[in-house]
Amino acid sequence: MSVKSPRCGIWSGGVGYADLRTGRKATGNEHSRLASNTKTWVATVVLQLVGEGKLELDGTVEKYLPGLIRTEHYDGRRITVRQLLQHTSGLPEYLESPYWEDWEKRRWEHVEPLETVRQALPLPPPEQAPSGFFYSNTNYNLVGLIVTKVTGRSIGAEIERRFVKPLGLHGTHWPGDRTALPQPDLRGYVDQDGKLVDKTEWNTSGAGASGALVSTSADVTVFWSALLSGKLLAPAQLAEMKKTVPDDGGESYGLGIERYENSSGTVTWGHTGHMETGHKVRNAVTEDGKRAVTLLIGSEKFDDDKVNAAIAEILHDVR
Repeated sequence: MSVKSPRCGIWSGGVGYADLRTGRKATGNEHSRLASNTKTWVATVVLQLVGEGKLELDGTVEKYLPGLIRTEHYDGRRITVRQLLQHTSGLPEYLESPYWEDWEKRRWEHVEPLETVRQALPLPPPEQAPSGFFYSNTNYNLVGLIVTKVTGRSIGAEIERRFVKPLGLHGTHWPGDRTALPQPDLRGYVDQDGKLVDKTEWNTSGAGASGALVSTSADVTVFWSALLSGKLLAPAQLAEMKKTVPDDGGESYGLGIERYENSSGTVTWGHTGHMETGHKVRNAVTEDGKRAVTLLIGSEKFDDDKVNAAIAEILHDVR
């Protein structure tokens, strides 16, 4: 866990164990999988490219990847980059493809993000919220392909070039086919028949731009604070990122970012994440980026409501 306050900067600490087998306690500097929190980093790359005039939010998939999306139900000529970032494209979830019915069978396999897009296309159209929202990892793997087409570099290389090096994020990297986490690691546990089973080692190449990034709580806090304070995006692009639509869970979703508002009216921003390895991410940052909380969790057996309440209380008390 990391907490940022205007007065004291960033503090990191741990609760419980980072490794149940060895009894190693969490200290707050462990590496973990960011899962869908990756999407905000990817969206920030895209919005920087928009600011540089290299990409258009309302440009179509067809413009950047001609002929890729052209089926009975899906047409890249009618899907924009903005819709991909906001999950309003209407594309289905590739993880619902028969290929992924047995997670363990795919655990060690290399899967190209392009293949995940192709896995999604035969699936029927999903049921979208009235706003058009349907959360689909396919959207972001497609965005990653567009970034590569525009820049000539992978999305991981762009994240490193634009954020990791400039912000000094020494604990952040794109794993590729590496199945192990860098040391010290936060082990990930999944509940199987009432027992917590270690699933840390996993080839997450298929997650691609939808969720492959590895980082630490301190690095995540630095990135998010820089983002919300306007250090990574020009005002026009940050404003676009914060334009939200109602999602299907009672919250609001912008361009790769979630808007939260508590009962007192306080607005924060973040992005949840959950990986098949058992790793979870919960974070919240104030509008000005001056106060932030990042929780990296190594087990799926956590009460999300209690975690969210704890984050809100910490942000309220930080000075």
